[in-house]
Amino acid sequence: MPLIRIETIIKAKRQRCFDLARSVSAHLGSTADSGERVVAGRREGLLELGEEVTWEATHLGIRQRLTARITRLEPPGLFVDEIVTGAFAEFSHTHEFEEHEDGTLMRDLFAYRSPLGALGKLADALFLERYMTRFLEKRAAFLKSEAERVSLT
Repeated sequence: MPLIRIETIIKAKRQRCFDLARSVSAHLGSTADSGERVVAGRREGLLELGEEVTWEATHLGIRQRLTARITRLEPPGLFVDEIVTGAFAEFSHTHEFEEHEDGTLMRDLFAYRSPLGALGKLADALFLERYMTRFLEKRAAFLKSEAERVSLT
């Protein structure tokens, strides 16, 4: 099962980074290129433990829906969202936030399993892992930009 790890230093307080990463509006802002929208669940505010959201977006030229649930929430250091339904056979996205001398270290750990067995593994090797890495890097850069709009003081 592939594991994508993205680490981002953000010049902002940990709580701000944690809250932005759970924000529905920040998520939509970070995924604007894919036309992502909420079709079920919380449509604004911060995602909380046990909540589910169904997102609809175009990825790899295909319009698709994915429902994720917040399965673990430990403010302001960690939360996990996991797939309920969607194109992946399985995924778990752990969001970690550590205090850092320059503000906050935000770490994304995205573990997933593609559907279709051997064909899915081939898709991972050919393009999916790179696509998901770029998607997560872009999201992290967006959150960094948004968080750094506010001073550390």
